[in-house]
Amino acid sequence: MRRSNSLGEIDEGLYSRQLYVLGHEAMQRLAKTTVLVSGMKGLGVEIAKNIILAGVKSVTVHDLGNTQWSDLSSQFFLSESDVGRNRAVASQQHLAELNSYVPVTAYTRELSESFLAAFQVVVLSNSPLEEQLRVSDICHARSIRFILADTKGLAGQLFCDFGEDFVVYEPSEAEPVCAYVQHISQGTPGVVTCRDGQGYGHGFADGDFVTFSDVEGMSQLNGCKPRAIHVLDEFMLEIGDTAFFAPYQRGGVITQVKVPQLHSYEPLSAALAKPKIKAMDNRGRSLHLAFRALHAFAAEMGQLPRPRAQADAERLLELARGLNADQELLDEGLVRTFAHVSAGELSPMAALLGGLAAQEAASGKFLPLEQWLYFDALECLPKQGTTLLTEKSCAPHGSRYDGQIAVFGADFQERLGRQKYFVGGSITVTDMDTIERSNLSRQLLFRPRDVGKLKSEVAAAAVRRMNPMTRVTAQPHHVGPDTETLYGDDFFMALDGVANALDSMEARAYVDGRCIRYLKPLLDSGTEGTKGHVQVIVPYLTQPFGSSVDLTESAVPLCTLRHFPSTIEHTLQWARDEFDGLFKVPAENVNKYLEDPAFLEGQWTTQDLEGVRSSLQEKPRSWQDCVCWARQHWESLYRHTILNLLHAFPPSHGPQGHGAVLFQEQHGARAGREPVLAPLCAAATPELLKETSPGVPFWAAPKRCPRPLEFDCDNTHRLQVPRDQAAARETLRAMAVPPFQPEVGVRIPVTEEEMEEAPAGVDEEQLAALRQELAERRWTLLEGGCGSTHRMEPIHFEKDDDSNSHIDFIMAASNLRAVNYGIAPADWHKYGQETWSCWHRVEVPGIGAHGEELSLQGLLDQLQGVHGLPVRTVLCGVTILYASFWAKQKREAQLARRLTQLVGSPPGGASQPPRILVLDLVCEDQQDDDILPPVHVRLPCG
Repeated sequence: MRRSNSLGEIDEGLYSRQLYVLGHEAMQRLAKTTVLVSGMKGLGVEIAKNIILAGVKSVTVHDLGNTQWSDLSSQFFLSESDVGRNRAVASQQHLAELNSYVPVTAYTRELSESFLAAFQVVVLSNSPLEEQLRVSDICHARSIRFILADTKGLAGQLFCDFGEDFVVYEPSEAEPVCAYVQHISQGTPGVVTCRDGQGYGHGFADGDFVTFSDVEGMSQLNGCKPRAIHVLDEFMLEIGDTAFFAPYQRGGVITQVKVPQLHSYEPLSAALAKPKIKAMDNRGRSLHLAFRALHAFAAEMGQLPRPRAQADAERLLELARGLNADQELLDEGLVRTFAHVSAGELSPMAALLGGLAAQEAASGKFLPLEQWLYFDALECLPKQGTTLLTEKSCAPHGSRYDGQIAVFGADFQERLGRQKYFVGGSITVTDMDTIERSNLSRQLLFRPRDVGKLKSEVAAAAVRRMNPMTRVTAQPHHVGPDTETLYGDDFFMALDGVANALDSMEARAYVDGRCIRYLKPLLDSGTEGTKGHVQVIVPYLTQPFGSSVDLTESAVPLCTLRHFPSTIEHTLQWARDEFDGLFKVPAENVNKYLEDPAFLEGQWTTQDLEGVRSSLQEKPRSWQDCVCWARQHWESLYRHTILNLLHAFPPSHGPQGHGAVLFQEQHGARAGREPVLAPLCAAATPELLKETSPGVPFWAAPKRCPRPLEFDCDNTHRLQVPRDQAAARETLRAMAVPPFQPEVGVRIPVTEEEMEEAPAGVDEEQLAALRQELAERRWTLLEGGCGSTHRMEPIHFEKDDDSNSHIDFIMAASNLRAVNYGIAPADWHKYGQETWSCWHRVEVPGIGAHGEELSLQGLLDQLQGVHGLPVRTVLCGVTILYASFWAKQKREAQLARRLTQLVGSPPGGASQPPRILVLDLVCEDQQDDDILPPVHVRLPCG
């Protein structure tokens, strides 16, 4: 079906994927929208491209400037022949080819009020502040949606003003939440008990609107007007008055109803002074001032700061200080760095900000931006050797890469040109699919004339037209086990990296595995609706794709880790967090506190700042002090914390199972102490004797009722020290441990919702007093020249060094926690298996000392002699190449074979043998089998 603007019909073949996300109503609104995009540099053309592909009524592109060499770094529709031509005129024809339904015109005169009145959406990019303010005021007065977008080097800004009465028809993209009713009470308010289709919690949020269907008995709710709900817990919610409804019998479905929302926006002139910045923090404020200062600099000097020009950077910083009327904390280093790169033009920055800006302009669907967004990627600049980036090395060369050279320098551009990437200088692209009409509305490489052609070939040709200097090879194959004859050892070993845009989890996992095998960096990306995903995977530095966890679905709730663990995995994660909380985070915070005057102004909690204070006050002065501190911390973690938990939720209200019995044993006559359980239960108030839901005890599964531990110097599980244990015991026996006192007024979160609400109870007066105390202490330390003596050395967790006791700490901390909760402890091997990185491998040459090819026996001898690995089983994939339990004759025959004989013929009948043999080993130790990282054997050539 084709669409004409007058009838508002939708070409569902072209817009099918977009319709899935936006729906017909939003598409109809798009089809009636006229858009002006001013500024046809990289960001402007990205916005125009996205809006045109989305299917608006018409687009006008505007620019007063002519094409410069630096524009070619990010503007994909400009070429060398366009240098000197007006950017809007040069881009118009290319943009018009993207979507035949959307007329595209170019405009090259000043933007008058009468001209602007013809548009529903106006987007400005790369315009001076005076022009932004003038156009913003006109648009606000006429209820024209106004969007400001800009990128400067590695930083970008986005601003939206959609008027004082802007309706958002559908605030979220997600499908309406739906749950199955189990019970509805009669009352004021009525309470609904419900679960989702998998038996988990209902999934609704407080304030959602719902309606009902298929309810038997209380049929008044079926098809009711949307009702606001109040969530009680993950299974129950309130729905208002049901007191006079018929009694509930059975059945029913409760469904979320998305209600339109009204939003109000301020014009740019008002929003500049008091900005509403998304993710408001000091970095966002500093970038806001930096962009304002950049406009002032350009007005004063007639140009942007020269790349890496120190005088220009200092002048921009001076202007930023002058604009900081409210004396907000200004990150001066950030402003200087911003000035150094502000003349740059980068395509990735334009793509990101352009996608966000176009989404804001598109449909009136989903929650819009309120009102500023700042983004930077300044971490891309080299931290080491930044002196190599000089004014000379970043100066323009009169080439299409000047926009990148301004940011990263000429040496980087030269190295980039030598890169070989598998999808830069040399690129290999592969895709076995052909182009369909639905592909045309989602990218800029394909045209209607390309439908039916191979995607890889058309994409490669389009890239060559954009940049004739890029070498692109197109291949019509998919990447998988059956094409390893094409994409084998030689192919991957010659690459510098891989970029993914695959739509199959299986395919992504396969390519991820290949990158692990060959130690190649991987850029993995994907989209779903309006959501996007990019994962940068670097060998030995990051987790690979296959090791990533979807935190929204699989993460363990924080309240479970802190108070209600039920598996050894929970205690392992808790111990890992405890390691960082003891040895890494406090040291880093103390060092930042001593080095950065602005540290105390950050968004710190009382706990964070108390950690800094205690690190300064309780600094151990001897080994004995360390022992005493560790003993006190042990008492806090494994005894007092548990006693406080049982004070809040007494075991008497749960089943008298493992935890409660052990608690009685621990604190009754067997321990030789006064029982503690009875006073705790007696002191519990009725609201503490809670149930998770009617009739279900609080300490029911999966919760485990814990027991506090009793410290024993003679128990090796309690006392593990790397040096004189006798001296440690003497110190411990001589010290006095304060008795337990229940904490009064402390609320222990039970659910994720309560955990998220917990920080709201911060005592602002206490926090302010703590900041003041630490500020005075810092001044005293620095004035007295004692700052350096209080610096701390953060300990970063290192799992591969057995001598550092890091794994030993994790094992001990986790197992003590497991004993608290009646969980079976894990042995050392459990922790070892948990900590291998998939980037690790044992690399072995496939030739002997005299150049001869190794046999399997020679390989095993080398593994035993060099690496100390007594091998029991050798596997290649799912194939067993050797096993110690085989019959003697079979073992001897296999051990005598050369490695290349073990591999066999390459798959698919190809003549090229593999260059790397990847083996999995099972080795024996004195206690149990030990599974190691894979062994990579480099086979001889030819």
